[in-house]
Amino acid sequence: MIQSNNKNRVFRMLSLFLVSALLTMLLSACGREGAASPEPVPSPTPTASPMSADLRRAVIGADLTEEQIKQVYDLFGFPRWKVPELRLTSAEEHEAMRGHVDESVLGTKTISCVYLELLPEGSGYDVRLENITWCTPEMITSALETIGIQDARVVVAAPFSVSGTGAIAGIYKAYEDIAGQSLDEQAKDAGAQELTVTGELAEEIGANDSTTIIGELKEMLDKTPNMTDDEIRETIRDIASRHKVRLTDAQVEQLLDLSRTLEKLDPDALKKRVEDAKETIQKVEETKDQVVGFAESVKQLIDTMEAFMDRMSGLFGS
Repeated sequence: MIQSNNKNRVFRMLSLFLVSALLTMLLSACGREGAASPEPVPSPTPTASPMSADLRRAVIGADLTEEQIKQVYDLFGFPRWKVPELRLTSAEEHEAMRGHVDESVLGTKTISCVYLELLPEGSGYDVRLENITWCTPEMITSALETIGIQDARVVVAAPFSVSGTGAIAGIYKAYEDIAGQSLDEQAKDAGAQELTVTGELAEEIGANDSTTIIGELKEMLDKTPNMTDDEIRETIRDIASRHKVRLTDAQVEQLLDLSRTLEKLDPDALKKRVEDAKETIQKVEETKDQVVGFAESVKQLIDTMEAFMDRMSGLFGS
């Protein structure tokens, strides 16, 4: 019996070794084909001058404890003080969202934190959220394109689950500190309004439909200035109908008001940013599919090796 158990242990160790070796080979191959190239050194964008030498900022909610700040940096994925750090106060969050989100919703403490990195031209958007319940990466991406912040990596994080209403204020503060100049106030107001409308719609119709409808509205901003309010309302309902979404009259009015706000911005530049963001989101979805496929391959490999191990144990274990 002791000899049999020893044989079983040997075969199990051998099988585990083979699984480990094969997984290493698969991961190595995957890394050669799809791994990101070494992190590039961002180049200044032409719209921001004078530009800080370090194109990265961490913006920390002013009401966090030292332990919570450490947790946030763990979520960012790098140690504290690796990049310049700023603090975001509740007053700054309220100022950014004033007129768009009820004061009672914003509360009196700022918990959300933001990491912003400006990337080389053509990089697109890379948005990740940690413990944020109200926003989605697509919503943040859509607001970024409205504001005029292009080619950026953004992480919005908190030490525990929060709505994330302070995200947009943190992004504004980080960008303006990097750029050394203020963002256009009209664009900032439009970005805050869009994020609010998208978030409120998402609660009723889902984040994907919400961002899709607003994205299509932004693509036709070169036409809306010559349209009546009733024509825009009808267009909004048509867009929603194509996506099998039924909007209330109040939601249609929200979107109409947002459309009128957005059309004050440069429609051609905004349309270009919308198209670029759609390409980025498509690439993210393709990457997700590749990850799922790889995970399934690994599962099949493990199942096969387990079956092999069982057969070998049955053959030599008696």
